[in-house]
Amino acid sequence: MDRRSFLLNTAASAAYGFPRAGEGEPQYRVVTRYKSVPKFELPGRVVRVHAANAIDEGTAKADDVVVREMFARGMTSLTGDKNPLEAWRRFIGPDDVVGIKVNASGAPKIMSHPVVVTEILRNLVAVGVKPSNITIYERFPDQLASIHYDQAMEWKVNIHAVEPYRMRIAEYDPNTYVEVNFFGEEETRSNLVRMVSEKFTKIINVPNMKDHGASGVTGCLKNIAYGNYHNVARSHAFTKTHTKTFIGTLANAEPLRSKTVLHVMDGLKSIWHGGPFQRDPRFAFYPKQISFGTDPVAMDRIMRDVIEGKRREERAVSVMSRDPETTKNVKPLDPNKNVYIREPLHIEYAGSLGLGIADITKIKLEDIRL
Repeated sequence: MDRRSFLLNTAASAAYGFPRAGEGEPQYRVVTRYKSVPKFELPGRVVRVHAANAIDEGTAKADDVVVREMFARGMTSLTGDKNPLEAWRRFIGPDDVVGIKVNASGAPKIMSHPVVVTEILRNLVAVGVKPSNITIYERFPDQLASIHYDQAMEWKVNIHAVEPYRMRIAEYDPNTYVEVNFFGEEETRSNLVRMVSEKFTKIINVPNMKDHGASGVTGCLKNIAYGNYHNVARSHAFTKTHTKTFIGTLANAEPLRSKTVLHVMDGLKSIWHGGPFQRDPRFAFYPKQISFGTDPVAMDRIMRDVIEGKRREERAVSVMSRDPETTKNVKPLDPNKNVYIREPLHIEYAGSLGLGIADITKIKLEDIRL
């Protein structure tokens, strides 16, 4: 059996009724020396906090006092603790080395907001984590540098881009990877960020709520998956995309799965078309919410409804549409055209791998309005 042997069970991939774009399912080989480690989990539980004055729609400036209250209410409601710091201590301890996986792919117009990230830092330091043991990280330096996280915080933490130039693999773990041949590409491995496998003890995932042309939407799952491996964009070419199975497969691999202990979804500002970038001002909108949970599948399932609802309001084609006609005669910035056949059911596929709960009737959503 060669190195492309099929070792990961993908039998559940057709369970949700939509035929794939392309021929058959890809065959994955997951290589890792790490085992699953128990962690504090609340399957299917999502707490969403809304605040009308959380962000100014004209300037995109967030109110740090309001965001602090959103965090306090969200974290205590998530865990059931009365004190916000007690809630944080369920996930993070003073001896942890913490990676904060931000989303900078659409920066500087759309990204994990500095005020949101700063509030996470404030709580980490408050529970005893040394600033020198905290790293805000992303793959590409131009995107990360454009946000200026360092100007928003009072602590000297590490801010690090893993891939200073495209396809540099020195900071990826050569022994931890997912291998798959999608379209006959020459390089068939996607290696995990070395800091994830060798340095961090805990990871906090801070995605945005965004539309995505290939995966339909991008939130917790895609940020933690595509944001922690190299050579991932190969999953979509022309109208074909294998994002349905690739996202969950990457997120499910150890040690990434066990080390990612908390998801804080920044929904202050969002994108309803053209994502992951803000290609036109008219595609931005402001849900003015932050969601908290340990279940990335449930959180993304809730998020998908928000994006879908906005697209419906704008009379744009559904993210669930798999009509190949939408990929013909594509016009720039036309929300009724798709470059790819979208794969929003990557959320359900990730659920089938055991990453969380995708059934909307089984998700326990608590909405809090300040």
